[in-house]
Amino acid sequence: MTTDDLWADERAERRSSAQPLAARMRPRSLDEVVGQTHLLEPGAAFRSVVESGRPLSMILWGPPGTGKTTLARLVASAGHADFTQLSATSAGVKDVREVLATARDRLGRDGSRTVLFIDEIHRFNKSQQDALLPGVEDGTVILVGATTENPFFEVNSPLMSRASLFRTEKLTPEEVGALIDRAVTDPRGVKATIDDEARTLLSERVGGDARLAFNALEMATAVASGSGRDRVIESDIEEALQRRIVRYDKAGDRHYDVISAFIKSVRGSDVDAALYWLQTMIEAGEDAQFIARRMIILASEDIGLADPQALVQAVAAFDALRVIGLPEARYALTQAAVYLAMAPKSNSVTRAIRASRESVID
Repeated sequence: MTTDDLWADERAERRSSAQPLAARMRPRSLDEVVGQTHLLEPGAAFRSVVESGRPLSMILWGPPGTGKTTLARLVASAGHADFTQLSATSAGVKDVREVLATARDRLGRDGSRTVLFIDEIHRFNKSQQDALLPGVEDGTVILVGATTENPFFEVNSPLMSRASLFRTEKLTPEEVGALIDRAVTDPRGVKATIDDEARTLLSERVGGDARLAFNALEMATAVASGSGRDRVIESDIEEALQRRIVRYDKAGDRHYDVISAFIKSVRGSDVDAALYWLQTMIEAGEDAQFIARRMIILASEDIGLADPQALVQAVAAFDALRVIGLPEARYALTQAAVYLAMAPKSNSVTRAIRASRESVID
């Protein structure tokens, strides 16, 4: 081995150690993936596609932290394809066209395929999706889109018709526990052990989100280290999870935690708390349409016929957002949030749906 090789290995090791724990622990094969049994069991459609070595365009739909990015990378790896990633929150039509041009050159030069992974594809507008369509149609790229939103509402029909849809599910506490065990024993993981009580707490508190579990474990390890310990205890996990809420940012990884707090505040008729969480999301750069859609659902699900005007207010806020956008639409969103929080609550619509469904099924 030459000196240059030694330096290259050292640089690679430094880059790896600088990565977040979730990235370091990313599975390198389908057999290392924890959870998503319905996709990965022998004979499952997704596993069959990946193992064939001939990947197809697909949409991965599911909650955050369920392995969508990992599965996309494994699709590319199994097909010996180049992996190119775009984030729908920052990429524009120009970026899409540049990726398609590079992929076309690569395909023509040596026949290499390109898997184009688009995270949060539901945030692509119609023009961005239209720019992507020709490359998917002619096979220039294999599209793998990831979304937490219903793709039938957010992704253009022409794209949906050219992609297979696979749903990912939240991990169970047992599956999260298995990931924690791996993180404290694998050389790529943390240099610490964890109490059984702390492991149980973390497994149950992250809501099936593997990324949150890894991030909280890494932070809890730092908290323990700062106290002179190499063993993570319950209080370390509590502090780490609390810091994750406070550090909610534009990446939106924790938007489900904060939207949940917002919804609970509205349900509890706590106007001040509802406004606090609403402004937290807006200031953090959360997708405002996501917020507006949740208010529409809340208006029917938790208020319903107790005040039918609540749904009108929520829909009007959504329409205002689409017409004028932020920052001006902040007023409409705030008005709707205040109205919903102050409105009387009733789940009669939810109960009626449940009863009618049961009668149909029976």
